[in-house]
Amino acid sequence: MLIGGVPEGYDGVALGQLVEAGKTVLFVAREDRRLAAIKASLAFFAGDVEVLEFPAWDCLPYDRVSPKSDIVAARIDTLTELADLNSAKPRIILTTVSALLQRVPTRKSFEGSSLKFGKGGETLRDRLLGYLEQNGYGRSETVMEPGEYAIRGGIIDLFPPGFEEPLRLDFFGDDLDGIRTFEPFSQRTTGERGSFTLKPVNEISIDEDSISRFRMSYRALFGAVSSEDPLYEAISEGHSQAGMEHWLPLFHEELETLLDYLPEALIVFDHQASEAAESRWELIGECYDARSDMKARGLAVSETTYNPLPVDRLYLTSKELDAALKGRKLLTFQPFSTPDSQANSADAGGKPGRDFADARALPDVNVYDALRDHIQTEIKDGRSVIIGAFSEGSAERLLGILKEHDISASMDSSAQIRLAVLELEHGFTAPGLSLITEQDILGDRLSSPPRRRIRPENFIAETSVLNAGDLVVHADHGIGRYEELVTLKVTDASAPHDCLLLIYGGGDKLFLPVENIEVISRYGEGSDTIRLDKLGGVAWQARKSQLKQRIRDMADQLIAVAAARELKKGETLEPQSGIYDEFCSGFAYTETDDQARAIEDVIKDLSSGRPMDRLICGDVGFGKTEVALRATFVAALEGKQVAIVVPTTLLARQHFRIFEERFADFPVQVRQLSRLVAKKDADATKEGLESGQVDIVIGTHALLAKSIKFDRLGLLIIDEEQHFGVAHKEQLKSMKHNVHVLTLTATPIPRTLQMALTGVRELSLITTPPVDRLAVRTFVLPYDPVVVREAIQRERYRGGQIFYVCPRVADLGRIEEELLELVPDLRIAMAHGQMSPRKLEDVMSAFYDGKYELLLTTNIVESGLDLPSVNTIILHRSDMFGLAQLYQLRGRIGRSKIRGYAYLTLPTKRKLSAPAQKRLEVMQALDTLGAGFTLASHDLDIRGAGNLLGDEQSGHIKEVGVELYQQMLEEAVAEAKSAGDIEDQVADKWSPQIDIGIPVLIPNDYVPDLGVRLSLYRRIADLTDRAEIDAFAAEMIDRFGSLPDEVENLLETVAIKRLCLAAGVEKVDAGSKGAVITFRNNEFNNLAGLVEFITSQVGTSKLRPDHKLVFMRSWDDAAARLTGVQYLMKELSDIAA
Repeated sequence: MLIGGVPEGYDGVALGQLVEAGKTVLFVAREDRRLAAIKASLAFFAGDVEVLEFPAWDCLPYDRVSPKSDIVAARIDTLTELADLNSAKPRIILTTVSALLQRVPTRKSFEGSSLKFGKGGETLRDRLLGYLEQNGYGRSETVMEPGEYAIRGGIIDLFPPGFEEPLRLDFFGDDLDGIRTFEPFSQRTTGERGSFTLKPVNEISIDEDSISRFRMSYRALFGAVSSEDPLYEAISEGHSQAGMEHWLPLFHEELETLLDYLPEALIVFDHQASEAAESRWELIGECYDARSDMKARGLAVSETTYNPLPVDRLYLTSKELDAALKGRKLLTFQPFSTPDSQANSADAGGKPGRDFADARALPDVNVYDALRDHIQTEIKDGRSVIIGAFSEGSAERLLGILKEHDISASMDSSAQIRLAVLELEHGFTAPGLSLITEQDILGDRLSSPPRRRIRPENFIAETSVLNAGDLVVHADHGIGRYEELVTLKVTDASAPHDCLLLIYGGGDKLFLPVENIEVISRYGEGSDTIRLDKLGGVAWQARKSQLKQRIRDMADQLIAVAAARELKKGETLEPQSGIYDEFCSGFAYTETDDQARAIEDVIKDLSSGRPMDRLICGDVGFGKTEVALRATFVAALEGKQVAIVVPTTLLARQHFRIFEERFADFPVQVRQLSRLVAKKDADATKEGLESGQVDIVIGTHALLAKSIKFDRLGLLIIDEEQHFGVAHKEQLKSMKHNVHVLTLTATPIPRTLQMALTGVRELSLITTPPVDRLAVRTFVLPYDPVVVREAIQRERYRGGQIFYVCPRVADLGRIEEELLELVPDLRIAMAHGQMSPRKLEDVMSAFYDGKYELLLTTNIVESGLDLPSVNTIILHRSDMFGLAQLYQLRGRIGRSKIRGYAYLTLPTKRKLSAPAQKRLEVMQALDTLGAGFTLASHDLDIRGAGNLLGDEQSGHIKEVGVELYQQMLEEAVAEAKSAGDIEDQVADKWSPQIDIGIPVLIPNDYVPDLGVRLSLYRRIADLTDRAEIDAFAAEMIDRFGSLPDEVENLLETVAIKRLCLAAGVEKVDAGSKGAVITFRNNEFNNLAGLVEFITSQVGTSKLRPDHKLVFMRSWDDAAARLTGVQYLMKELSDIAA
């Protein structure tokens, strides 16, 4: 039956009514995007109805990669829920055409596959671990990703797919004592749960039965197996293999379809679902033919074997689908009204809502006035009006703008004109109701649900863990190599103590107690050529003091530059409310938290009365341009000129288009200056700048020419800062001292990052992905012509373009031939740095204008080009690219509403170098968007930080290592800022030595993972006061269980160390008969107080001729010794204070 009058958005209302009538409904959407829209509509209009989602795999048919774990989790969640026969209440199951056409494991295979665990009930620990092993969970040291688990004594950490956060299970013997949730990056507890249900993580379980079934079926289908078949080998050995899901039928005796799980359900098809099914069958057939064709033509001879399954084994054919639907209750929605005369149809009375594109296009019509008139008409016709905004932020902004235009909207659910947060793209009118969305009013918007935030500092902490063989720098002894963590017992009677073993020149060994770990720092990467220092040698101290002087001079210069800006009065620029809000509403996205904070920082800087010098570090396409637009608007409307400097003419053109479009309705003149601008126009722009007629100019470094003069320059914006040399940057700075400067960059070159970190420049980070930027699916795989061909074809079919990036110019010709052999009708453009600038510009412009489908290029595309039509990138020999390059290149795609795909291809049958392997692992791990800042700090480590003022890019860092250099620089800057007041404090960092004869370590069985143990030691060494120590102890108990005595001792030793630093005590030796105290440089701050203290001890304390303080006591056990030393050091620190 056909139901007309159900426009998009209203379908949620219609489905809700069907469920209220007591029916279970299967809704088949034509694509993923529609599924998400229906879900949003149901959540708003039918919030109390139970909704289950059954998404399709997010990979191509016959792919080499597996679907993403969260998608598989959602599928299994729904299938197990449907297989549970006890739950017969009416609900809605949302799926897509692609998911419906694919076979699934039988209901029987999921019987008993879910296990429920509750607190206090009998939970056999071994039963849980057996379940995790059998159902595809992976064991790791620290749980970060869905499908992982870790065991630490009585605690098991576990991240079941489909859960928001991982779980921490406390066992007492075999019984489950507590269930807590925790945050995967900080590993801290966030809440408690009473129970949880575990489900398999894969549609395939690899057990003995399924392995033998697979082997038999595989040989029966494809004959004798070659030794070059990694799938067959991996499964035979009981391991999973990427992409094995595409052979799902071989692991099961039989398969069913989603329809078999819902024998009684009413099936509702989306508008154009039958066309979507036809195109899906076409794609499946094409992918199968491509695999078979490659096999037949021998194109994959040098590659690993791929034997495609016959199509009907995994997918339903057209006939099978018709047979499955025969006799079922079927409805089809369509947005248009159906005529009364049409048989077997009904009309729901909805119509697509009004789109205000006409009002936006007319120059003399204000879109909000048109909206007011439309709302009045709707209310007169007896409809209540809902205005749907994409986010809380845009709802608040809309509320303000609507008020200005006399529209009395309210967030109250009973209001006649209601403003609500609702993620629908288009509105509708229906009996008694009218919905108008933000996108109807303002044009295309992009949005996405808020994601869990990852704090970049946690990322950075993760990357700085010490590994065996790493070079370290000891503040007193210089560069050595960290060998291992050892537990020392000096004599049989003495207590065990964890120490780091460091090897120095000539094989000398240094054992460093863990509580003194802060005196070492990592040297950084690229350490093969570095010579180790000799223990006790003078070379290190000489190098360090020389560098200290050089850094001090540099810091003075830096501060002088920064101070000159501080002292100069800057123009106070403030946004004009009302008109500023209207400008902001022209932004097609919802601001992310970080972006909003960055905008706030910039506006605050502009209105502070001092010249701004702020660095905005945000990922490629994370909305830095919007920050620049807002700043430009504020400055331009205050009557100031704004100059935006970009590295390439193409980028200048792109920015010019964006700025021109956004400023079209405002009294502001926007011009561009670059090689692409005709001389006549360029001269007119220069004159306009000098006379003050031009308000905003966008250009390449042509803007820095001496011939260009500004009338009233107020703001300078530098975009893609990493592409300017130091000389250009200095030229920019000297343009005008009291100009506000805003710098934008995606991967800040380490100089700038370092400058920002050392308090000379202000830094704003944008690390949250913009709304609806789907994380780019990243595939790291051996070069496979079929995958390359399918990637290209998929992008062409959806009307997009492709980047194909090679590391070397020499490879381009050969690859062009290969591509034309794979896809003969492909339109290829070639671009590389050896072309003349004019020719390169022409090629890029033609590609930008859509004349070519694929751009075959070297990594010159990494700088800043924003092409929303490019959503697939293929990197040839990705092992030859640097980390920052890989990241920048991947960021060039996925800039629109369509998911981006990045294929990082590797040479087949060739072993990768260790650094290349690490880079690619990092790329896969940083699938989360927003890691540019992390990469920059990684890069700081790899390249060295460069001289902050000069031209050389990898400065003095080689001499003392990255962390110590950073620390010395921060101290020098702080010292220069406070005019030398803190020189004495920073001149001589030292660490007291404490020996109380008690075990001081984190036991192996308490924290088994060495990397985690070391990073905990690093953090313990940085604890500064009692509150921090207590908080750290609470975290340890939370993560690893109750503290062993040795860890308690370690934390108390750190507390004593802090007291020693305050008292100026260099060494404490304590034993059963008391303690001997050594003062630093044989000095004490308050001698009179010390003498008084010794006198008060009535003969149990004395100062020896060698200036050591002896404290005589009978401390037979360790606890008494610890308490005694604590008391003694507390007294001495109080006296010295």
